[in-house]
Amino acid sequence: MKKVIFLICLFVLSLAQAKSLEKATFAGGCFWCMEPPFEKLDGVESVISGFSGGELKNPAYKTVASGKTKHLEVVQVTFDADKISYSKLLNVFWKNINPTDNGGQFVDRGHQYTTAIFYHSEGQKKLAEESKKTLSEVKIFDKPIVTPIRPFKAFYPAEDYHQDFYKRSITSTLKYKYYRNASGRDDFLEDSWSVKKFDWGLEKPKYSKPTNAELKKKLTPLQFKVTQEEGTERPFKNEFWNNKREGIYVDIVSGEPLFSSTHKFKSGTGWPSFYKPLEPSHIVEKEDSSLFMTRVEVRSKYGDSHLGHVFKDGPEPTGLRYCINSASLRFVPKENLKKEGLEKYKVLFK
Repeated sequence: MKKVIFLICLFVLSLAQAKSLEKATFAGGCFWCMEPPFEKLDGVESVISGFSGGELKNPAYKTVASGKTKHLEVVQVTFDADKISYSKLLNVFWKNINPTDNGGQFVDRGHQYTTAIFYHSEGQKKLAEESKKTLSEVKIFDKPIVTPIRPFKAFYPAEDYHQDFYKRSITSTLKYKYYRNASGRDDFLEDSWSVKKFDWGLEKPKYSKPTNAELKKKLTPLQFKVTQEEGTERPFKNEFWNNKREGIYVDIVSGEPLFSSTHKFKSGTGWPSFYKPLEPSHIVEKEDSSLFMTRVEVRSKYGDSHLGHVFKDGPEPTGLRYCINSASLRFVPKENLKKEGLEKYKVLFK
């Protein structure tokens, strides 16, 4: 038995090494709010809520919440360094916190809710210090950056019911949304990271996501619910489920090309179905454990829009069925491709 366990450990270790898996640990206040932005990233393997920074071993949530343990609420991110860089994770971290607050985060007050970056290597320490320096220099915020950069010592996972709380059940999802909306976090982040501000440390992509305020003006209530709140439209009662015109489908939020009519097929489900994406690099697939089942969610890369799900019951040659909400898409007919700067896709329809 010991030999079998040893071989299994070697196998798991070899897989981790093959994927270049690394860990990053961030404290950004309530860990419920810090899981979603990292879990949506391509290259992130897992995001675990827990505690770090204190001396007490294996603390319980209630003990940490008392503020007596010196632990902080954190998320530990396991990521594939070949797919996503630590610098990218740092950018996501900074854009989801108030780094000028040394008394907590938003409505959550106390040391346990303060921010920190726990580095796992000297390389991470250097990148974290550089990103903090850059953030201070570009003056996104009016106050000094107070988030400390600390050596990682130990991580203790929180209780199971805290993991993926925002999508764990219908009740927890509603509780999370209410808490998030009332916390003031989103209003602060949107105001601080307005598109008019310098997007430091990132190359500006051709496609991008507008602010929430702009999206609410641009999208219908259904489009906003589907793309921003992971909603689902009614089957057979949506715009493109039976669309037979030739053209391509782009993200309603960012405009990035996603699917083509040449890959569309009649699935009988009542939603637009495709056996493959037009631009695989614009598609992000993430595990979705909501609604008491495990599925693979499909999101757009630049718009970060919820598109639908992908299933393994499609036709050849891929055997896949990308089941997509019409509300996430805008259709560009083949005759309008040149006008919209999408002329390269005309070759699909010759």
